[in-house]
Amino acid sequence: MTLKTTHLDPEELPYSPAFTQGVIAPAGRTLYVGGQLGTDSSGKLLDGIEAQTEQAMRNVLTVLTAAGTGPEHVVKLNIYLVNGHDARAGYEASQSVWGNHRTAITVISTAEHGRPGALIEIDAIALIPE
Repeated sequence: MTLKTTHLDPEELPYSPAFTQGVIAPAGRTLYVGGQLGTDSSGKLLDGIEAQTEQAMRNVLTVLTAAGTGPEHVVKLNIYLVNGHDARAGYEASQSVWGNHRTAITVISTAEHGRPGALIEIDAIALIPE
């Protein structure tokens, strides 16, 4: 039996030939959302931890929507925050976007991200309802 994964690249997010924004794994209908930065649809990085966190959460939601799921089905968020930035400021900014959806979460401090100027990166694992 051959299992096929589905790659998600919503039009609202920048396209990259090097990676995909999300992957649906057929076993268990699970979505793995690749790390999302605080970039707008043109790929421009927003200024400041609050704006980047808000936009990164919007980008996660965009991938969830493209897969037919939503924040209520997210089982895990990983948040990678550049050292020296206040996680609480980012969290408060993201609440207007994410809402009151409790999930398992891990916050990891990093020295920097692959893209210069990126202060935060967020990835997720979600279930896709039948």
